[in-house]
Amino acid sequence: MKYNLQPLSLTEARAFVDEHHRHNVAPQGHKFSIGLNDGEKVIGVVIVGRPVARHNQDGWTLEVTRCCVLDGYKDACSKLYAAAWRSARGMGYNRLITYTLKSEPGTSLRAAGWKVIGETQARKNGWNTPSRPRVMAERYPTEQKDLWEIS
Repeated sequence: MKYNLQPLSLTEARAFVDEHHRHNVAPQGHKFSIGLNDGEKVIGVVIVGRPVARHNQDGWTLEVTRCCVLDGYKDACSKLYAAAWRSARGMGYNRLITYTLKSEPGTSLRAAGWKVIGETQARKNGWNTPSRPRVMAERYPTEQKDLWEIS
């Protein structure tokens, strides 16, 4: 199947993620978003922004904060991850990262040339701490994650 890349506004990308993502809500901001269409409709989006973790905010790194594709579209995620890296690299960034749940295989990332470089600890209480209480959201999984990178 032939897919076409297209630019998307944050509003458009967030709406797609909020409607179709399996386990997360859309992020608040971005540097850029890319859509993927099948010639008739948008079938996937990737949202790229500043790294969420402070220690990755070196000015040369961006993070794929969401990648979301409708079911049944072969190779669509890989195409979006590859397009995100080409765009980031074209803007002068030298590293792109993302996270997947341990329960996800990461096949699309491997196909696009990404490598696992680490893992996070599971967060039983999410981001909730005694000094900064947070309300747990149902669509923010707390299981351990793999950290992926392409550079």
